[in-house]
Amino acid sequence: MRRLITWAAIAIAFSWLSAATPRGDEVQEPRLNAAQQVDLQAQLAAGKVRVVNREATALQGTRGVHLSQREGNGIAWVEGSDFGQGTIALDVRGRDVFQQSFVGVAFHRRDGNTYEAVYLRPFNFRATDPVRHMHAVQYIAVPEYDWPKLRQDFPEEFENPVDSSIDPTAWVRLRVVVDGQTIHVFVGDSTSPALEVRKLGALDRGMVGLWTGNGSDGDFANLRMTPKR
Repeated sequence: MRRLITWAAIAIAFSWLSAATPRGDEVQEPRLNAAQQVDLQAQLAAGKVRVVNREATALQGTRGVHLSQREGNGIAWVEGSDFGQGTIALDVRGRDVFQQSFVGVAFHRRDGNTYEAVYLRPFNFRATDPVRHMHAVQYIAVPEYDWPKLRQDFPEEFENPVDSSIDPTAWVRLRVVVDGQTIHVFVGDSTSPALEVRKLGALDRGMVGLWTGNGSDGDFANLRMTPKR
């Protein structure tokens, strides 16, 4: 009798382990706080990129996308993305053309006109004019805190220079870290932030998008979102 009970217990345990261990062909639920790598071309092909005031096309030779040039700001919102605190990282590529290249990332979308963004002005990376050089990376929280208001009311607080060794026409790694009420921005391979600012407004969660400024096109690839643990 004791032997029968023992074998029954073993059978129950084996059955529980089999049910608890996912098979190779089963889809597992994403882990809480797991990083999310976004295949931008796959999202675009599946109709899961909401493009505003631009045209988005696949970039040959990459898994990235290109946003066309047009007057006014343009954004390609990644459907299904939901970011609060943590790190957004992506590769961006602009042009070394004065006032015609603004590339970055938008986040914490409330609606099409209300969000936060961090972006680069590649044409100022190596500017010899010290004023222009100071305006290479920018944080905004629109519509209330766009760059003209920030530059007027809080000069040099929400924009900074970047390392002049960074090529303004090459792919540049951009990392935005949202940690409570502070935003840290890393540009290129540097381990020190190019910009560290207080967060503006009350937005705390929302969709992520690829951002281009007035009259600018841009290339984007390797988008990755990592929630704060």
